[in-house]
Amino acid sequence: MTTRAAFAAGAAATFAGIGIITPARAAQFDFKMGHDLPADHPLNVRSVEAAARILKATNGRVQVRLFPNSQLGGDPAMLTQLRSGALEILAFPGAFLTTVPVGAIENVAFAFPNSAAVFKAMDGKLGGVIRDAIKSTTSWVLDKIWQNGFRDLTTSTKPIRNVDDLAGFKIRVSPGKIRVDTFQSLGASPTAIAASELYTALQTKVVDGQENPLLTIETLRLYEVQKFCSLSHHMWSGYWTLINNDAWKRLSPDLQSIVARELNQAAVDERRDTDIQSGSVQDKLHRQGLSFNPVDVASFKKKLVANGYYTRWKNEFGEKAWATLEEYAGKFV
Repeated sequence: MTTRAAFAAGAAATFAGIGIITPARAAQFDFKMGHDLPADHPLNVRSVEAAARILKATNGRVQVRLFPNSQLGGDPAMLTQLRSGALEILAFPGAFLTTVPVGAIENVAFAFPNSAAVFKAMDGKLGGVIRDAIKSTTSWVLDKIWQNGFRDLTTSTKPIRNVDDLAGFKIRVSPGKIRVDTFQSLGASPTAIAASELYTALQTKVVDGQENPLLTIETLRLYEVQKFCSLSHHMWSGYWTLINNDAWKRLSPDLQSIVARELNQAAVDERRDTDIQSGSVQDKLHRQGLSFNPVDVASFKKKLVANGYYTRWKNEFGEKAWATLEEYAGKFV
């Protein structure tokens, strides 16, 4: 089994290896790729590997340089840069695609039981609906979505065992309409805060809790400012690989094929990494001080139905997209 230490060591080797694969002359196409995850997150590590393969397979013609951890700005800023052409490639959460509302459909609460069910949908018809919508804007999108993972709750004040424990609870959610609405519908008091400001917001008690996948909780060291982790698995989140349309069209078909092949393969590899690491990181977080507890998922779902959550988002996404989601998730109400 892949351990976090072994994965980190492999990441270091990958970064070192990229220094060796250097074109003899400046690359014909020098693309920047940004995202908001830490450098040691599997998405970034696998992207770096893909960049090395792209450089080699294109004989140095295409260079992809990685900018993790919001180095180029927050998600809204990077999306603006992508649209203007200042940034060529962006790994971006579907929930934040304000110009493509259906992109957030992956975040519908309790839609998927496990990652296998997610990828059956996202590699299938549901993902096709989303990608078609993205391609109708100023961005190209690759076929394979990266895995951020199922999101769980952490708190500094009390464990969340059922939906009543969320009543009025001050919780940070990442900016995204569906994430704010999910926790409002559950009775909590959500505040949208950027990832770069999350640790400080928890430390200074602006909010008492937050929700993220376990790997992100670990990589952002949130266990230092949180005491309890409630395994809600309330929604799944992923990142699409967006490419500026003009930049994409500058590449010849053979170069497009190489870039798409290697980044899609990286996403598939990252999914496996995330599943493996998520299986072991809970023990690590427990040793670092987090106390874990299950939640009464039925009470969460009942509250969402009572507050019209699923009906509201069916209207938001439209009949076609919702019917496609229900082909994979089943009926919500």
